[in-house]
Amino acid sequence: MTLDIGTIAPDFTLKTKTPDGLNDITLSEHKGESNVVLLFFPFAFTSVCMAEACSVRDDLKAYDELNAKVYGISVDSPFAQEAMAIKEGLNFPLLSDFNKEVSQKYGVLYEDFIGFQGVSKRSAFVISKEGTVALAWSSDDPKQLPDFAQIKGVL
Repeated sequence: MTLDIGTIAPDFTLKTKTPDGLNDITLSEHKGESNVVLLFFPFAFTSVCMAEACSVRDDLKAYDELNAKVYGISVDSPFAQEAMAIKEGLNFPLLSDFNKEVSQKYGVLYEDFIGFQGVSKRSAFVISKEGTVALAWSSDDPKQLPDFAQIKGVL
């Protein structure tokens, strides 16, 4: 069960990896500054996940114009995520929920996904500048992408 619209988004700090090293990203640092789009995805380097990430990469200016920071989140290690980001030229951070705590807090963790336990469902959340959930979407079908027009409409 995902979070309800209007609830306070659970805060978190997750690691991202760039050529400069590991960095922490904390959701609450954006409070009062910008909206946040959280895009949970099952696995790095899979075709649908890469298509989703590349779609966001190619349209990141639209999110910037809507005063929104975009983050991709998966349970992959930050090192695998960095390799994917470099390979695909991603221009937004990928955050590692390696310990699966954030996916669980947001209600988007598969118990079993093709034989793997604890994988993030493809999901999207818009967190307002005030820190509340403005949009919550999740799919049990890993091939179904979020409705990006709806996300932008909420922003």
